[in-house]
Amino acid sequence: MSKSKLEVLGPQDRPPLGKWIPLSIQHVFAMFGATILVPLLTGLNPSTALFTAGTGTLIYIVLTGARVPAFLGSSFAFIPAIQSIGAVYGMPYAMGGAAAAGIFYCIVGLIIRFAGKGWLDKALPPVVIGSVIVVIGLNLAPTAMDMAMKVGGGHDGAYSLVLFSIAAVTLGFTVAANIFLKGFFSIIPILIGLVAGYLFTLIMGSFFPAYHLIDFQIVADTPWFSFPSFAAPKFSFVPILTFVIVSLATICEHLGDTLVTSKVVGQDFYKNPGLHRTLAGDGIATAWAAFWGGPPNTTYGENIGVMAITHVYSVWVIGGAALIAVILSFFQKFGALIRTIPTPVMGGISMLLFGIIASSGLRTLVESGVNYKDKRNLTISSVIFVIGIGGGRLAFSITENVEFQLASVALATVVGIVLNLIFPVTRGTIKEEMWEVELEKKS
Repeated sequence: MSKSKLEVLGPQDRPPLGKWIPLSIQHVFAMFGATILVPLLTGLNPSTALFTAGTGTLIYIVLTGARVPAFLGSSFAFIPAIQSIGAVYGMPYAMGGAAAAGIFYCIVGLIIRFAGKGWLDKALPPVVIGSVIVVIGLNLAPTAMDMAMKVGGGHDGAYSLVLFSIAAVTLGFTVAANIFLKGFFSIIPILIGLVAGYLFTLIMGSFFPAYHLIDFQIVADTPWFSFPSFAAPKFSFVPILTFVIVSLATICEHLGDTLVTSKVVGQDFYKNPGLHRTLAGDGIATAWAAFWGGPPNTTYGENIGVMAITHVYSVWVIGGAALIAVILSFFQKFGALIRTIPTPVMGGISMLLFGIIASSGLRTLVESGVNYKDKRNLTISSVIFVIGIGGGRLAFSITENVEFQLASVALATVVGIVLNLIFPVTRGTIKEEMWEVELEKKS
């Protein structure tokens, strides 16, 4: 049975208020878990992340001429960069790097506007970008396991079976929701897992007083309402370079999300409003977030999934979700409640999410038909994996007080790009090879 026209809303269609609000709330639920997880993992403020996600989405809508229904939330790809730069240089410098990455988005968009995107395809083919995405996910794997089973969530913490049981229950509910639930509930597995893990932690705390992990005092001490505070970024060469290099991977993620959204909606957003405008919207939203102390933004696949299920592609609905996120960010007790989420609960969620990031890289490699019979592709991926996952580091002193450093994801990305440019192309993709075989059989 086909859907009637009344059940399908295009990007410019505005639903009646009675439907508009619940449809927007549905998108808030879809983005919520992942959006708050990034600041919790990096030491940023979840309320600020909600504010910058909401306002960043509104900025994106304006810059794309209200043509593209996309919600922008916290980017997982920048987690290693935020953690490493924040630890070495301080969080203001990490925010400076994030702001520079947003500006770099705009520069790439400007180049695409006048020169097309062929040059980007040559510099970052699927074999490079897919391998880098795998590295991003697996680079975070030790962090997930430390949070899931060690006291304090640190690498040097003692193992705890109680903490691991909390993480396991959280992971179990998240996986079950993701696989077995249908409809709307199938797109909010992170939220379901967080709630289940939180409740289980309260139960475990009553049986094991030493593991009473949730302290509501922070909620009591926090005022009801407050406006997110402005955070002035600081700029330095190494943090800027690190974030710009990582943004090469997120730019390709943006291209993929925009393409998927185009297929779901049935309109070519590559042409109208154009990739240069969608990249500029994403970039300015990311720079805007950095100046408030929020994580870099990215288009969210979770919200694309909501549109695919509901057949509601209205930019008005996405804008309503953005406005709700901004309103929630003003309720500081709500943000304080989020910060009471225990570390092992976050670890259980991260065990799935970080794996999904790595798996999305594998999906890129598979769906693009990267041919690993070709020694060129095999070599490029192998080197990227070892440098990125093994903790490769390039460092040297520029002056007595200034050190240049590229590590893990950033270094792996640079090496992958260089190898791709210097190695001669010898074969096509698996899909092309299979097509050639079929032609030979027919001839």
